[in-house]
Amino acid sequence: MTAQNTRLGIWLMIVTTVVFALQDGISRHLAAEYNVLMVVMIRYWFFAAFVVTLATRQAGGVRAAARTEQPVLQAFRAVLLVAEICIMVTAFVLLGLVESHAVFTCYPLLIAALSGPVLGEKVGWRRWCAIGVGFVGVLIILQPSGGVFAVEALVPLAAAFGFALYGLLTRYAARKDSAQTSFFWTGTVGAVAITAVGVWGWEPMSAPDWGWMGALCVTGALGHYLLIKCYEVAEASAVQPFAYLQLVWGAMLGVSVFGEQIRWNVALGAALVVAAGIFTLWRAQVAAARAR
Repeated sequence: MTAQNTRLGIWLMIVTTVVFALQDGISRHLAAEYNVLMVVMIRYWFFAAFVVTLATRQAGGVRAAARTEQPVLQAFRAVLLVAEICIMVTAFVLLGLVESHAVFTCYPLLIAALSGPVLGEKVGWRRWCAIGVGFVGVLIILQPSGGVFAVEALVPLAAAFGFALYGLLTRYAARKDSAQTSFFWTGTVGAVAITAVGVWGWEPMSAPDWGWMGALCVTGALGHYLLIKCYEVAEASAVQPFAYLQLVWGAMLGVSVFGEQIRWNVALGAALVVAAGIFTLWRAQVAAARAR
């Protein structure tokens, strides 16, 4: 991978985090006014159409994209991601963007912690120490003695756990299936699953909010497209640390648009979580280089 491609990948990741932060802000607005399941369902309809369109442009078309030896695993991944998105959007309404993102940022640490029992990967003592530091950061954010801590604070933590498990299962599926196949199943099966429950929560939507819904669909598809391009031109280990910028953009939106506040414990805890996460990514890169 050339330095130029790595730089391009970094810029693509930065733009991706901006797009996803905008998506989160729009989701927060719509979910505060309408049924969360309906909002996610309409977003997924557009996402499924985007996935199918991409598949038709690949060699072998839709049939090749859908071909898999592990349909149960792929379907479970898709449903898990839908559930995680619904939980996270609910967290935006309950806690706001700042605190939800601060807690959710621990998902790379959860991936590292679960990679041993789920994938059989070895996690060294340095990464375990980083994981421990990261979860101290989560405790600082949650403030068990008071402050932000409430049942609602566990909602983004549940979303982080769901997304971490989704990421691990995606890596497990990659042992037999291509990224194209996993992406196809994520979009199509996810759309079917959320429609089965979301259609019952349908509510009339105002004309301006239909405009916001259109923006949500576009930012969702654009964000995934940029992420795909990012990983095409640069190694994941080189660009992944920049994914934490979504916390920054999300916090800026939360403060400037929704009138949220950044508590000292949230800022301190998030800094610890991000530092631990970046260290964990670096140690994983070192371990992979030694294995090669």
